[in-house]
Amino acid sequence: MSESEVPETFRDSVSHMVDRAMSYLDLPEGAREAVKTCDSVIQVSFPIRFRDRIEVFKGWRAVHSAHRLPAKGGLRFSPTMDQDHAEALAALMTYKCAIVDIPFGGSKGGLRIDPQKYNEWEMERITRRFAHELIQRDYISPAQNVPAPDVGTSQREMAWIMETYRDRHPEDLDHAASVTGKPVELGGMVGRLEATGRGVQYALQAFFREGSAAREAGFEGGLGDQRIIIQGFGNVGYYAARFLQEDDHAKIVGVIKSDGGVYSEDGIDIEALHDYVRRSGTMEGFAGVEFVRDGNRIMERECDILIPAALEGAIHRDNVDQIQARLIAEAANGPCTWEADQALRDRGVPILPDVYVNAGGVIVSYFEWVRNLSHMRFGRLERRYDQAQGQHIVSAIEMMTNESVPEWIRDAVVRGAEEIDLVRSGLDDAMREAFREMHEVREMESNGEVLDYRTAAYLIALRKIIRARSDLKLI
Repeated sequence: MSESEVPETFRDSVSHMVDRAMSYLDLPEGAREAVKTCDSVIQVSFPIRFRDRIEVFKGWRAVHSAHRLPAKGGLRFSPTMDQDHAEALAALMTYKCAIVDIPFGGSKGGLRIDPQKYNEWEMERITRRFAHELIQRDYISPAQNVPAPDVGTSQREMAWIMETYRDRHPEDLDHAASVTGKPVELGGMVGRLEATGRGVQYALQAFFREGSAAREAGFEGGLGDQRIIIQGFGNVGYYAARFLQEDDHAKIVGVIKSDGGVYSEDGIDIEALHDYVRRSGTMEGFAGVEFVRDGNRIMERECDILIPAALEGAIHRDNVDQIQARLIAEAANGPCTWEADQALRDRGVPILPDVYVNAGGVIVSYFEWVRNLSHMRFGRLERRYDQAQGQHIVSAIEMMTNESVPEWIRDAVVRGAEEIDLVRSGLDDAMREAFREMHEVREMESNGEVLDYRTAAYLIALRKIIRARSDLKLI
């Protein structure tokens, strides 16, 4: 298919973006299709008897690549879930893990269901039955396939799935590693809930830290000087907005939900907005801002950074010409269609791609999986030792200077790292290193042509995947 053709599905968009990167590689005949094709896809259907009815549910789990094990990826509960979505999202997981150097293959799945139509008792029955169907076919296990939350699922569903796996395999001491994104009290990782949003923040920090990247995009000043619009106010959008405002002092001028959006040139208090939405269920009526019923129109307003953090296809051929952002950071999976991506590239609008920007979730999921396998929290062995070493340093300085070290310095030096500190440090390091590699590749790999960030990211991923597969080697 030529670049001028419009893809029909989300999977087509992902496929065409990968093809663009593959055009820079010298591959054996058939290797392109082998890399892009899912290793396996399973569809399950099962009935659930409720008090007054029987319903049949349909779900999928796709494994795009098992070049590294386990395969990793979320479970999505959505009325629009289908096999195409499972395969496209599984492919994104493969590339995402490779880009940020996480040793997982890629998988994804979900159930076609509207969770809003069922109470908690019904959702538990449905989730446990779906988990049972996947477990008995070896599509959930600590060593082969590890799900995590996605759209429509949360810590609650992961707890039900883990318990179902444990009941099916009581002999497996590593049962906690069968899913990630669990509640902390059941073996989950501190910082996992916020991880994707925190990763968005670290991705933007890395972009502005690299001075040439920001200058090339026409930015002056740092991240804190930018005006940001965020589409999506769920887990990812909320945490990204909150951290960018609180830590980096960026001005959040627009926030969009499914039922509308709010806008204010003076900036929006994200924590106050979140509290209001939690109490009222809507943004309408929040004081001091403009409420727009068709919230996605706010994406078309002038801003420095646009962060689409909801579902795929938010920026498409019908609205791409109205997008005025100077930088797009894709916090959702596939928020730009293939046609919109090309239009933005032609206009010179840089896009930090989804396979990089929203990798924070899988990075911290990897930490959680390792922690579950080791059966030990991070920092348990060294924290008190580090505190003692810090105290020795402070004491030595005071003896040599005959002066007391200020309390705030003492606290910083003596304090041993807690688990959340190590998690955030590891996440920050992974996002920094991935951006550095992506920035270098886009300038070095194309005979004088400067690649877009998405193509550079896919080039990095494809090379790592091909090197890991003995049957697919570069000529």
